[in-house]
Parts: sequence; C-alpha cells; structure tokens
Amino acid sequence: MNSNRLKYLAIFLLPLTVAFSFVAQGWLTFLPSFVFFFLIPLLELVLRADSSNYSDIDKDALSKNPFYDTLLYLMVPLQIGFLFWYLTIISDSPTYLEQAGRTVAMGMMCGIIGINVGHELGHRMKTFERFLGEVLLLTSLENHFLPYHNRGHHYQVATPQDPATARRNEWLFAFWFRSQIGSYFQAWKIEKERMKIQKQPIFSLKNKMIQYTLVHMALFLFIYLAFSGFVLLQFIKVAIIGILLLETVNYIEHYGLLRKKRENGTYERVKRIHSWNSNHVLGRSVLFELTRHSDHHYKADRPYQLLESHEESPTMPTGYPGMMLLAFFPPLFFKVMNNRIEQHTELKEMYL
Repeated sequence: MNSNRLKYLAIFLLPLTVAFSFVAQGWLTFLPSFVFFFLIPLLELVLRADSSNYSDIDKDALSKNPFYDTLLYLMVPLQIGFLFWYLTIISDSPTYLEQAGRTVAMGMMCGIIGINVGHELGHRMKTFERFLGEVLLLTSLENHFLPYHNRGHHYQVATPQDPATARRNEWLFAFWFRSQIGSYFQAWKIEKERMKIQKQPIFSLKNKMIQYTLVHMALFLFIYLAFSGFVLLQFIKVAIIGILLLETVNYIEHYGLLRKKRENGTYERVKRIHSWNSNHVLGRSVLFELTRHSDHHYKADRPYQLLESHEESPTMPTGYPGMMLLAFFPPLFFKVMNNRIEQHTELKEMYL
C-alpha cells in the first residue's frame, strides 16, 4: 500500500524540472518538456500497464487516509509560488530561447497542476476544496471550466451537444477553438439558468461567471501594476499553454465516442464505455489517475485514488502524454484511433 501511495509523489518531478528551467540557460530551459513529452511517453511504450483494482478493504483504508487529500492541498501553494517566481524572473531572461523555455515550463505547471488538480478538487463536496480548485484554475484563467465541466460536460459527454467531445476525424487544432469557446458560452448559460432558479438577476455577483470575470480583471491589474505590461503578456501566454494542454487532453479522452440516442430524443446514460482509458502507470501517477477517465465519468465524485479499471472501458494504446503527442499528427492519430473505435463498437454490444 505504501508503494502505491508514494507513486503519486511523482508529481514533484514537474516542479523540480520547472525550477531547473527557471535557473538554467539555453535549451536546458526546456527540460520539463523533454521529461514529460519525450522521456515519459518513451518509457510508457515499454513499461507494462497496470489494470488491477483495490479490494474493498483496501479501498476503505484509502478513502480514510489523509495523505491523498493533503497532497492535493499542497499543490495550491506550490502552484502559486511557482507562478509568482515566474512573474519575477521572466523579464530578466537573457534570450528569447530562455524566455520561451521558461514560459512553456510554467504553462505545463498551469495545465498539469493548475487545471488538472483544480478539476479534481472542483468535483469535491466541501466548499473549501472547491475554492482551492478555483484558485488553481485561476492560474490558467480557466475558471469557467468548473461550472461547465460539472454541470455541462458530465451530462452531455459523448453527444454532439458537448463541445469537449471530439468528433471522429476532427482535427485537434480545430477542436481547441470549438471546445474552449463552446465551453465558455455554455458556462454562461449554466450560470444564467442557475440565477433564474435562484430568482437573481443575470449580472448578480452571485453569478460565478461574473465573479470569475472580476477576479481575472483584478489579477491582470495586479500583474500590470506590480510587474509590467510585458510580464502580463507573458502570463497570458502561460495561461494559453495551460488551456491548450487541457483541450488536448479533452480531445483524446472522448474522441469519436457517442452515446446512443433514444426514440424520445434523449441519450442513454453515461457508462464506462464512453471515455478512453489508459492504465499506464507513469501517466496515472503524474496526472492523479485522470487517465482512468471511464470510471471518473461513471462516478464523478469518486476520489482519484479509488478510480478503477474495467474491462468494458475502451483503452488507448499508450499513456496520455504519448497520445497527446500523437494528436498533433491528425492522419496518424485517426489511423490508430479509428480502428480502435471500430473494435470498441463491436465489443460495446457485450456490455449494453
């Protein structure tokens, strides 16, 4: 059990390599990119995936162990500290190469820690935990993700109405815009409906989208006054990198999967067959089990350490980092994944 618990400490490889990027020179500033998008995908091609699940007794112990929540909480000051460090040093980068390397490194932290851990905490029931999730999402200016993801994506996933479900043969680069813009407007719609139920005006301060907009403006103003317009521009670049990482993950998680539509116009309930899974251990550890995505959609409030692998879940040929890279080459990605969709469609009948 201890070894399974300690595997999640692999996340600290990210801040360690980013710290190296902040003090290194030349091409060495791109070390985080090399580790997470070359070394880890390479290792996941040769290391065996692990599809085993815990026993009921182990799951009870895991759910009560404070280690797993504490690790998530630690990500908040870590992310904020690194972002402040980045803001203080980026204008002193001696060359454009080092500036780019450090910006990409910070952007990776915004995607892997800021958005991914923000997503995990955003599913929690405790107000304190959801607030920490909002703080993390703020570092990528992606706060609208929370109302859209929880009350939009999880209900509409694997249907044409969901902007974060990639269509079959849809290019990643087009998906980036459709998903990000579509999710933003859906978040406004969701909050508008919530305000209507609460009998509040749309532009009430209780509207989460109004809150997020004001907080983003305040953050922009703080960075501009405390640092400079140049630093503010670099921060926006960092946020965009984090967002593109999120959308690339969204792309591979549900690519080409659709729920059946009933005669009354509604869709079948969400099952484990409607998300792509990966049991590759490195990606699972670094991403807090995000790669066991089928089970996450089946039971969204299940803590990351309890997510399971099931036979009916469609699986990707490698881990998330490798699949994200493959998505940048659409014809090759289509060749690999469309074949798996066909295989999955045949297998799916066994579990209906």
